[in-house]
Amino acid sequence: MQIFEKTIVVSKDDLDQLNHVNNVRYVQWVQDIAEAHWLQNATNSILDNVFWVLVNHQIDYKSQAVLGDQLLVKTYVTRSEGITSERIVEFINKTTDKLIVKSITKWCLLSTKTKRPKRITPEIAKLFD
Repeated sequence: MQIFEKTIVVSKDDLDQLNHVNNVRYVQWVQDIAEAHWLQNATNSILDNVFWVLVNHQIDYKSQAVLGDQLLVKTYVTRSEGITSERIVEFINKTTDKLIVKSITKWCLLSTKTKRPKRITPEIAKLFD
């Protein structure tokens, strides 16, 4: 299982009225890191033929992040079969090493030509091994 990581520093724009990271921001970050991981691994040929859409999203908020916190964001694919893939995204406070948010998302692979579901090929599944 290949783990893709990046660090986010919480900015003022990420905060809600309670001065912690807005829940909607986590959803955006989940999508952003999934896309970054995909774009890092997929060839131009693959990118020309298929794309992913989010079909299900579960997110567990375990703690909060505030202005200036450094968050280690880790993502990995746990399953790819048929037309769907399951991805985990974890947000870890780098100072405390504490898991603050965990997301499980289900993605469906679509053809760029037909916009219809397409089976995940072994070539695509191997991108995340």
